[in-house]
Amino acid sequence: MKEIVVLSGKGGTGKTSITAGFAALGAKHLVLADCDVDAADMHLLTAPQIQREEDFYSGKTGKVITEGCVHCFKCMDVCHFDAVLHQEGEFVIDPMECEGCSYCYHVCPTHTIKMLPRLAGKFYVSKTRFNNTLVHARLGIAADNSGKLVTKVREEAKKIAEAEQLDYVLVDASPGIGCPVVASLTGADYVVMVTEPTVSGLHDLSRVYEMIEKLHLKSGCIINKADLNKKITLKISDFLKSKNVETLCEIPYNIRFTEAISQGKTIVEYDDGPLKDKIISSWEKVKTIVSK
Repeated sequence: MKEIVVLSGKGGTGKTSITAGFAALGAKHLVLADCDVDAADMHLLTAPQIQREEDFYSGKTGKVITEGCVHCFKCMDVCHFDAVLHQEGEFVIDPMECEGCSYCYHVCPTHTIKMLPRLAGKFYVSKTRFNNTLVHARLGIAADNSGKLVTKVREEAKKIAEAEQLDYVLVDASPGIGCPVVASLTGADYVVMVTEPTVSGLHDLSRVYEMIEKLHLKSGCIINKADLNKKITLKISDFLKSKNVETLCEIPYNIRFTEAISQGKTIVEYDDGPLKDKIISSWEKVKTIVSK
């Protein structure tokens, strides 16, 4: 079983659309993992039917047990996040502001503050319309620890792929280079970088590559909307050559990508022309590379 991660240095490059196209082509030979837990959208193109749902707990949050409280105000005095409130003569802890540091818990003289597990999101295992499994999640509002939730999504996807003896785990990572992206990448077999010919696209591609290089991962790149700025496309190509990174394909801008998304379809379902051919060609290249 090989793990393939698709990522981009910034949003809006077409990363998820390309990943969904790969998922449609790989169909029953892969497990799909949506690791963009802060803004998951793979479900919009795969129409999953949820088979299993779990609460995801991470970190802690404080709660004041009113009975026994002596109103010493120590919890309010030590809270650096202004999470402890005094309302109508009672102390309450705002879960949106509480960082779970437990400072209030340790200074409470009557032990009337409890630290409880924090509900940080939801975790799902679903069946897509491509007849493959999608593992996905939704991070709760104001919740942190997205890296831990990403790790849970990846681990579950790999466990399913191994149990069903499938060929691939295909990961749609979140954009950028933050903690959830690192959690999506560690230990992957191959990384597909998706970029666009803009100043920010080139800049963020270089940051993404630096991270991949430090993790000692093999990678290739798809340049999407490549004809919109041929000068920057050339700069991107030169950068990739200087790093010995293969350009998997250059995709021209085409409104059919947007039309496909608006109809809830991948480009390989919606288009029978060169766009579909480029996604198929890229997927075949990736499979060849990871099989070596």
